[in-house]
Amino acid sequence: MLVKWIRCTVIDRRGFEQGQRKWAGLLGEPGFRGQGGGWSRGRPGVAHVFTFWESRAFYDSFMASAHHRLASAQSGTFKHPQVALFDHRFDVKTGFEPRFADADVVRVAHCKVREGRVEHFSLMQAKIWNPAMAGSPGMLRGMFGEAPGNEFLVLSMWQSTAEHGKYRAERVERLSLRAQTEADVADVAGDVVQLEPSWTV
Repeated sequence: MLVKWIRCTVIDRRGFEQGQRKWAGLLGEPGFRGQGGGWSRGRPGVAHVFTFWESRAFYDSFMASAHHRLASAQSGTFKHPQVALFDHRFDVKTGFEPRFADADVVRVAHCKVREGRVEHFSLMQAKIWNPAMAGSPGMLRGMFGEAPGNEFLVLSMWQSTAEHGKYRAERVERLSLRAQTEADVADVAGDVVQLEPSWTV
């Protein structure tokens, strides 16, 4: 599975949200698995959208055909778009499905891993971070993705902001030490996204 992560700064909120609803046109596209997104809780005006495809081939085919028609509805409503593609490596918890209806927030972490530390970083993700997240009340499901250039995406869906906040407050520092995260990761950028139900496809 392929995940596309888009971040942008919205300059016309009403126009952007109206355009976002037009992405319902993705339904029925070959290989499309689901889409959801919302507003950054920490950065005013920043929107995140996550789109899932069965494979790169289906995604490329869509980009070459229907993408422009759907995207044109949002033209001029945002600036500074950042787009990244990640291949699904493994689930956080079990049976990841790109469903958003039961989640309130998505936590996204974008990690750039040091040369020679990728194997260790991936192992720590599987052995330390995943069990801790999977065992946290309110954590629904998640996925770990990889892009060329030692870049990784950790996406987790939570029932509520409060549940995610408890997990962060109680465990992140301790887990970070155990996983030797500082030795592995050159740079990490994260955000908590308040999901907008009307953006879910």
